[in-house]
Amino acid sequence: MKILVLKETNPNEKRIAISPDLVEKYVKFGFEVFIEKDAGLASGIKDIKFIDAGAKLVNEINEVITQIDIIISVQRILNSDEIAPINKSCFFISMLNHHFNKESISQLINKGIKPIAMEMIPRITRAQTMDVLSSQSNIAGYVAVIEAAYRGNKIMPMMITAAGTIAASKVMVIGAGVAGLQAIATAKRLGAIVCAFDVRAAAKEQVQSLGAKFIEVASSSNNETASGYAKEMDEEYKKRQEKAIYDSIINQDIVILTALIPGKKAPILISKNMVENMKKGSLIIDLAANSGGNCELTQCNKIIDINGVTIVGYENFPSLAPLDASKLYAKNIYNFIELLIDKDSKQLISNIDDEIVKAALLTKI
Repeated sequence: MKILVLKETNPNEKRIAISPDLVEKYVKFGFEVFIEKDAGLASGIKDIKFIDAGAKLVNEINEVITQIDIIISVQRILNSDEIAPINKSCFFISMLNHHFNKESISQLINKGIKPIAMEMIPRITRAQTMDVLSSQSNIAGYVAVIEAAYRGNKIMPMMITAAGTIAASKVMVIGAGVAGLQAIATAKRLGAIVCAFDVRAAAKEQVQSLGAKFIEVASSSNNETASGYAKEMDEEYKKRQEKAIYDSIINQDIVILTALIPGKKAPILISKNMVENMKKGSLIIDLAANSGGNCELTQCNKIIDINGVTIVGYENFPSLAPLDASKLYAKNIYNFIELLIDKDSKQLISNIDDEIVKAALLTKI
């Protein structure tokens, strides 16, 4: 069995889909591991670390592409020329973002290659160790607060000094999923006063358990999908939500936005009017920038100033901590690939009837 690890080509993607310790595990599993030269440099891992662990470097993927059984990457999808020589039985495992990469994925499917979208792993107990959305959102939530602490115009904790007392920063987190809860916990550890909003009633207890205030908007319906994500709400609810957010946001120093709806454009939760009424010097960190942003004025991969309010819309927050983000992502993929290996014969099997594989396998776009 042969596995190929791609080097990412997006300059904003610093992660890699394997770590040196996992190379050793793959080799013990019976894999030959091929890694594109310098694939780990952006995350701080030199080629020699992979070589020492048992991997083989390739300067060009066409040197080995015809022999490969599994190709893995973080987000890179190969072009049509690169896809052409790949084995028909090959698995291509990545965060495929398939709603926005339909043409490339259709080319994989038409060739007979099996594309696995790691972001489609179901949220069930057995799949927790493969859940890339959770592992990467954890990193993103932490990074968002550190970025806010760096860019903000005041310190996070309250300080009582001989020269006077400094009030703690007020932080509002919108969206209390994995990223939001990590942002709340990190901001609290830094000494901020934290409040949070989420449409899901179940989030209230989680937010309060971290010591933050929960901003509640009453709803008569269940606001959560079976997968644990927030549903898109009706217009009446949205009006009450807008008022609740507006009343809170005008007093905040930092607002961290984390709300996403899988497969859709991110919901707009902060309007232009809200931004214009925020305090000068306040800061918005929009983790949903790559999906359109939760703030109406967010520009993907840019930091902008709107009348003294800074809006940070990085494309890829987990990639700002690439070493640890890579380690978690690589383990998610390794745990998934275990499903594709027969433990006795150590041979690759399709296993497409497994509920986890079935959910992540894209057979048509």
